[in-house]
Amino acid sequence: MINVTKTFLPPIEEYNKQVQRAWDNEWLTNRGELVLELEERLKEYLSVSNIIITNNGTVPLQIALKLLGGQGEIITTPFSYVATTAAIIWENCTPVFVDIHPEYLTIDETKIEAAITDKTTAILATHVFGNPCDITALETIAKKYDLKVIYDAAHCFGVKYNGNSIFDYGDVSTCSFHATKLFHTGEGGSMFANNTDLQHQLFYSHNFGHNGPLAFHGLGINGKISELQAAMGLAVLHYMDQIIRERKKVVDFYNDQLDFSKLQGLKIRENTEWNYSYYPLIFDSEEKLLKVQKELNENQIFPRRYFYPSLNTIKYTNGMSMPISESIASRILCLPLYVGLSAEDLTKVVTLIKKSIC
Repeated sequence: MINVTKTFLPPIEEYNKQVQRAWDNEWLTNRGELVLELEERLKEYLSVSNIIITNNGTVPLQIALKLLGGQGEIITTPFSYVATTAAIIWENCTPVFVDIHPEYLTIDETKIEAAITDKTTAILATHVFGNPCDITALETIAKKYDLKVIYDAAHCFGVKYNGNSIFDYGDVSTCSFHATKLFHTGEGGSMFANNTDLQHQLFYSHNFGHNGPLAFHGLGINGKISELQAAMGLAVLHYMDQIIRERKKVVDFYNDQLDFSKLQGLKIRENTEWNYSYYPLIFDSEEKLLKVQKELNENQIFPRRYFYPSLNTIKYTNGMSMPISESIASRILCLPLYVGLSAEDLTKVVTLIKKSIC
């Protein structure tokens, strides 16, 4: 069976070695030695000055919206995982969708200003499949209208834009460390802010609001990551260069072997150092996608319709029509991409795709 992704597992003895440290310390949560070490090592690896690692990738979005959303209207994309929109609604804000660019698949920056009202408080944009939004344009708009910018950078571990970490942009950036992601802690996430005061707010917000054991800065929830999750992160981080190198080989194979006269790939934005996180294909029609998917599934290959459906069509969003996002969502399929895919596996995938669309 070939799935769309496969969790990278470090050698069990390396994970056990990290877990043993937690056992020896008799400390499993509340920011122990492993969590603190992982944060420092991630700051070094990612070339960032601040990071707070969390128990999942959705909590950072919720905290950012709690602090910056003001229960107002949030300009956002309909083409993302459901957590992006769900976090907006969960925090009593209102999602206002703006359609996407047909090639980059990120929010169309030329359509944002028309969606801004006197109730707009922030822009929550997704760097889709690790592909950056037009950051310069978004931040120019935000400054003009005095809006906050939150980036859902769940797919962006290791991505650089204009020579800087993607996490250096926006008021807050977030990332997911879910088991399916490039770098993972089994389940986890992170949040980043360059403003010292905001970083402080993010920190106490993920720790019940604590200011020491008996006092509180303000309202908070439990977003803390455990030592056991941090142990996985420390074990995985050692292999990141290998992970990216092997994923690049898969991407290069697809790029070389697929027929792009009949398919559309993801256009990576200029000045981006990408991380090979996903391999989406866009078909001419949903009918062709379903035909290819059926052929692959019958051969025990399971790509994923990612992202589907367009979030503006989900019942609880009450979204307006977003023609480009709805069209792309109905025609996009992510191919298998992970460490350990053999040349034989990849050849099988490509051969079946070619057979189905000829």
